[in-house]
Amino acid sequence: MELTKEAIEQVGEMKRDHYGMIINGERVDSSSKETFETYNPATGEVIATVAKASEEDAEKAVQAAREAFDNGKWRKYPVGKRSRVLNNIASIMRSRFKELVEMEVLNSGKSVGAAQVQINQSIEDFEFYAGAIVGHRGEVNNMPYGFFNYTHKEPVGVCAQIIPWNYPMMMAAWKIAPAIAAGCSVVIKPASLTPITALLLNEICHEAGVPEGVVNTVPGSGSVVGDYLVQHEDVNKVAFTGSTPTGKDIMEKASQTLKRVTLELGGKSPNIVFEDADLEAAVAGSLFGIFFNTGQSCEARSRMFVHESIYDEFMEQFIEKTEKLQSGDPFNKGTHLGSIINQEQLDVIDGYVQSAVKDGATIATGGKQIYPEGFEKGYWYAPTVITDVTPDMEAVQEEIFGPVVVVEKFTDEKDVIKRANDTKYGLGSAIWTTNQGRATRVAHQIQAGIVMVNSPFSAFPGTPFGGYKQSGFGRELTVETLDLYMEDKSVLSYYGSKPLNPFNV
Repeated sequence: MELTKEAIEQVGEMKRDHYGMIINGERVDSSSKETFETYNPATGEVIATVAKASEEDAEKAVQAAREAFDNGKWRKYPVGKRSRVLNNIASIMRSRFKELVEMEVLNSGKSVGAAQVQINQSIEDFEFYAGAIVGHRGEVNNMPYGFFNYTHKEPVGVCAQIIPWNYPMMMAAWKIAPAIAAGCSVVIKPASLTPITALLLNEICHEAGVPEGVVNTVPGSGSVVGDYLVQHEDVNKVAFTGSTPTGKDIMEKASQTLKRVTLELGGKSPNIVFEDADLEAAVAGSLFGIFFNTGQSCEARSRMFVHESIYDEFMEQFIEKTEKLQSGDPFNKGTHLGSIINQEQLDVIDGYVQSAVKDGATIATGGKQIYPEGFEKGYWYAPTVITDVTPDMEAVQEEIFGPVVVVEKFTDEKDVIKRANDTKYGLGSAIWTTNQGRATRVAHQIQAGIVMVNSPFSAFPGTPFGGYKQSGFGRELTVETLDLYMEDKSVLSYYGSKPLNPFNV
């Protein structure tokens, strides 16, 4: 997909666009009439204004979701009917694929290749849960003679879902699809930096047959709208993807009303290359593992461990390929890395890089802001490889959330497992080896929710996604995710012929 004349004209039109929030099936402006601007990070230009939700708007959204859940028909639909609606959502998304990809690129600055992958998976998420809910049922349990027990799965209620800016559409799909498949109502709080595709997805849900009030979207401040939703007594569950500090704050606030909480948080994922790895595959996979989505991924494999016997050969190839990666026009099919989300994040990334240099590390390549031709006013950072690091450095321990990888040598399996686990995070990890026994052995010892063996891909619909330690808890993208949005009710019946008289009176 090239940036055609028509696409350029469409960008011009979107600068005049305004997006309202969606409450109870209607596009509405903020009760305060406040708006905020949303940008194209690749150019630094404003592309639209968006209604800025207040606490009053969040309250309206919660009440709409509560009314839709308590008195509406969605949770009472037969699962087959809900399944058909989810498939309708996927079908409409597929028919609007090009539009959704373009809006994701424009609002997030990511490359068109990355956006295409992410929109496609968003579609597949709805298709997956359309099938998964049909077969998701309770159980009949063994009981003493005269008793019958079964479990009945019921939707948990109103769910607040707070999503990040790095995968706007995909994270919205990960949250909305299982929640509405289970019969819940939701209030989505998209990231203020990237709200547009979440709003489009809400509109598509209504077009596909989701009743009013079941899905509501309220863009606004996390400290205002997010906090209000997390603490609201009519909200039964909170699902959050974002930073670990924010996740801790949400968990504390949600505890006051004993809400269910699912947290998918930060990561500092190890990427281990053993001496018997297929070198070509390991170099290519490691490159994708850190630089896909411009490194703005929670499971980015940002700590690389390379066996000392192949270190020089591996690094020569890895650096050579890193320097061939293309940044620039996000709509160019040849672009590998899109822009950084904003100036603040650009400064954070560079701050970590400079702290590593100050602590004695070496920048093997990159390590600076760049200015691609035609996009000089955007926010860009060169793909960066840092060597000569030590485990105590901030750049090694903290999540940078950008196109930066730190590289260490290792000597043996036991040593690298210990070092790989030396982090407060535990989301993703990768292992490169042709020894299947080693792959299994190491995978079982890595403290992470996701282990990729000889593959750079971390998730497909149907595979659990979530972390250990301070990377959060709960799993998304799998059948079991439905249980995070459902209650198990135990129904115990007595069918004996004689009345029960436990007190014998």
